[in-house]
Amino acid sequence: MSLVDLFEVVKRFGPNTVLDRVSLSVRPGEIIAVIGRSGSGKSTMLRCINGLEPIQGGRIVFDGVTVNDPQIDLKKLRQRVGIVFQSYNLFPHLSVEKNITLAPRLVKRMAEGAARELAREALRRVGLEEKIAAYPDQLSGGQQQRVAIARSLAMRPHLMLFDEITSALDPELTGEVLKVLEVMAGEGMTMILVTHEIGFAKRVASRVVFMHQGRIWEEGGAAEVLGAPRTPELETFLNAVLH
Repeated sequence: MSLVDLFEVVKRFGPNTVLDRVSLSVRPGEIIAVIGRSGSGKSTMLRCINGLEPIQGGRIVFDGVTVNDPQIDLKKLRQRVGIVFQSYNLFPHLSVEKNITLAPRLVKRMAEGAARELAREALRRVGLEEKIAAYPDQLSGGQQQRVAIARSLAMRPHLMLFDEITSALDPELTGEVLKVLEVMAGEGMTMILVTHEIGFAKRVASRVVFMHQGRIWEEGGAAEVLGAPRTPELETFLNAVLH
């Protein structure tokens, strides 16, 4: 049984087709690593799954609910589908705790005490419990990204989407954030992540999806897709990324 299904999804920006009949199924607990060049449609696909971008064709279904149905309650959907971007989008004037408790209190009407406990638990999961009273500008980039992940986890989502979350970080901080994702993978969280971290994809992903020109060009187990590319496009891409 799938948690997410994309059926022949088409997304256009004006005359430009960014997703060209993309179909993908993700089962609960799977970790899908999406790789490909800039402009291949990877980030747009994530934004469509979360309802941040409308689609022009096809259908997206999350846990039995059609995401592109005009009647859908997007607020409710986004409680269950978390998304973390490359830019952390933390509120600089709020403490780490307040950044995390804001959505549970506003959206879920959670009592302050319960929200604070939730924030502590989410920070524990990303290894930053001691930073609960800090402000974003007192944290490194890697720590800010981990707080952004904790903020998403506090909504107790069923699916997490990660969009190039390590691309602005240096290698040491990248390792810090990837460790958190590995722990989440071990806990059974369903994840779709757009990444350039090929080694991480090889280690952690259940499946790798290679996107090219708005389509899914290759898809399969990590060792198979990354170890033996079937198309020259993927081979060229991997050579560029790995060398």
